[in-house]
Amino acid sequence: MPAGLYPSKGHHMVLPTLPDVDRIKQRIQAPDYRDWRKKVEDVYGCLHPVRLSGSWQITDKTTGQVLTRPDGRPAETSGHILSPCGNRRESVCPACSDRYAADAFQLMRAGLSGGSKGVPVTVSDKPRLFVTLTAPSFGPVHNRRTKNGKVLPCRCGRYHHEHDPLIGQPIDPDGYDYTGHVLWQAHSGKLWNRFTTKLRRHLARAAGITVRDFTDHARLSYAKVAEFQRRGIIHFHAVIRLDGPDGAIDATPAWGTVDLLSDAVRAAHADTTVTSPKFDGQALTFVWGEQVDIRPIRPAEARRFEDEHGTISDDRISSYVAKYATKGTGKSEAADRPIRSRTVIELLRTTEHHKQIMRTAWDLGAPIVCPDCHPHGEHQTGPGGCACKTIGHCGTCDNGGWIPGPLDELNLRRWTHMLAFRGHFLSKSRAYSTTFKQLREDRQIWRFEQNLAELGVEADTVAVVNHWDMTSVGHRTDEERELAAAIAERTRQARKHRYATERKD
Repeated sequence: MPAGLYPSKGHHMVLPTLPDVDRIKQRIQAPDYRDWRKKVEDVYGCLHPVRLSGSWQITDKTTGQVLTRPDGRPAETSGHILSPCGNRRESVCPACSDRYAADAFQLMRAGLSGGSKGVPVTVSDKPRLFVTLTAPSFGPVHNRRTKNGKVLPCRCGRYHHEHDPLIGQPIDPDGYDYTGHVLWQAHSGKLWNRFTTKLRRHLARAAGITVRDFTDHARLSYAKVAEFQRRGIIHFHAVIRLDGPDGAIDATPAWGTVDLLSDAVRAAHADTTVTSPKFDGQALTFVWGEQVDIRPIRPAEARRFEDEHGTISDDRISSYVAKYATKGTGKSEAADRPIRSRTVIELLRTTEHHKQIMRTAWDLGAPIVCPDCHPHGEHQTGPGGCACKTIGHCGTCDNGGWIPGPLDELNLRRWTHMLAFRGHFLSKSRAYSTTFKQLREDRQIWRFEQNLAELGVEADTVAVVNHWDMTSVGHRTDEERELAAAIAERTRQARKHRYATERKD
């Protein structure tokens, strides 16, 4: 062995000192940085972009030749491009979360004031309400109540700061009804559907018509947003509009007024119940919480701020609901991705309260031991063996030893990362306004028309050739990810400044 490769006895090896390299500076100075930055800006700073390899061309439909731009460059792209991940959680990708919030704003705005997205401006003259439906209490939690601007003491006797991490946590964790909490959350979507059915029935009754004939006279249109409260449970904010039978383009019947719609919402709120599947010999019945907030939305021509009666304008309500769309999808109290084992819950950086919600959801969704081949419980490995050995084939569990539990239809383990909430954060009725899919297609059409205008051709004279294959997901280095985050933040601030300037004009 050549000398010098190992330290002699009594000496320690001295490792060479690595140079202190500013890797971000190094990446910025790289020859391909401008091209990389342009690609990241095209996806608004997405943190988990999908890297695609392939080509795109606009060709003449007759000759098959690639068209040429006015500056002499061919109308084609090849190599690698980035596509946004589309994740709606702010904790995962702020850039894509912002895009989702912007689309939510456009969707809500169109259904409130009309004049865009195929919705007529006459919707602003229809009976419309902004309704908040809450969950019932499953045990007292720390909170921060105010009255006339003065902070009131919590039940624990303390005065909590608004950012106090104790807010939303149970005062008595041992007495908190986690089972009821999880199962109510799992049934909240069904509770909303039942509420809309009851609302149509109460509207028909108030109008003096049968429920079967209601669709011949009116249509109930709505858009709702789910928001997680600090205690880890959902409540819904909804815009409810009463249309004619053909939707937004049809006039509301004469009997349809704001007061009648408000009374029907209160009646449906009190009348709606949902029953859970039986488990442990019982079935739970779920209702809405006692608190329900119903506020009328006045026409768009009125002043754009809330008055002393609590009436709010289209501009204000659209911003309010879009804010909650982002807040709900960007929550960080639980997990960003599905839970694969109970052990993962203990590794999450969240409160003990939220961990216990997830533990309860995971346990309630567990399979049970097959009663036919394992009548005495789990598989026995003792000296006496297990009863399943005497059975050649069990048709109940197919020799698996386990069968779905009584709450299997709720898929609680699949939705553990969502604290057992199984619905969408923003959903709407068909006739309320446009759709997220339509908004995406509108952007694609706008880009296509921009390309056609630049080339000076018509759509029916060209053919678009697209072929892309996915090669990877995410940025290649931590430095690229950090730079993309900075681009996303700069894009967000520029959008806020532009929006604030437009509102002042």
